[in-house]
Amino acid sequence: MPVTAAGPAGRPLDEQVLHRIENGVSWITLNRPEAMNAVTWEQRERVIGLLDAASADPAVRAVVLTAAGRGFCAGADLRAGPRTGGGGGQRVAGDVARMIRQGAQRLVTAVLDCEKPVVAAVGGTAAGIGAHLAFACDLVVAAESARFVEVFVRRGLVPDGGGAYLLPRLVGPQRAKELMFFGDAVPASDAARLGLVNRVVPDGELERCAREWAERLAQGPTRAIALAKQLVNASLDGDRAAALAAEAAAQEINMATADAAEGVAGFVERRTPKFLGR
Repeated sequence: MPVTAAGPAGRPLDEQVLHRIENGVSWITLNRPEAMNAVTWEQRERVIGLLDAASADPAVRAVVLTAAGRGFCAGADLRAGPRTGGGGGQRVAGDVARMIRQGAQRLVTAVLDCEKPVVAAVGGTAAGIGAHLAFACDLVVAAESARFVEVFVRRGLVPDGGGAYLLPRLVGPQRAKELMFFGDAVPASDAARLGLVNRVVPDGELERCAREWAERLAQGPTRAIALAKQLVNASLDGDRAAALAAEAAAQEINMATADAAEGVAGFVERRTPKFLGR
């Protein structure tokens, strides 16, 4: 059902966050190029809702998160007016933490917890929460024009939106500190070298590459990929025994799926399996 409530930009939310489903892929596109796709509270809620819907919809087997215009996401739209929940407009202790938990952290968590693989297609600048939104995705395809900026230190702020959780897991603690302490822009080529992105492509090839990867994922064993995603995301948070136990439990669950039976049958019969996502 289309979302018709208007956001701060005066346009309906379904125009500020575009959505379509094609070939089993849910395409979510930030569409406020005039603001470099800085996200408002209302946009965050719509993206979170679309990611939740992708998890629940068996017809959706992969997600692409991208943006219109010359920037991926310039971070949170501070001009839209943060919702702190303070009485009478006066901020009180706990308001900022609550705002972050309900806003940026929920957005990043929605990507991490989505049961379908999420591909970020990043063109132009991804700054602050925009960078963290990309880093939370399972695969990141970056245009040559892309650059990633841990902009928080430039504003005298602590990185939020999961940055201190995501970055050390991607690049290690020393590199993470360098990125956060200096706030320098990291071009796509350096981001690939550091391990922040999977692939760098010419700007004109960004959508094609993201589509190719997402549609390939959409033809895969959806539940097995979801379980593998959960295992990898949890692997750095526990010890070896917990990781191995989770792996065995995931395989136990997966072996009850139709795709697992099809995969084994394809091997035995020496043919390419046809996965149905269930």
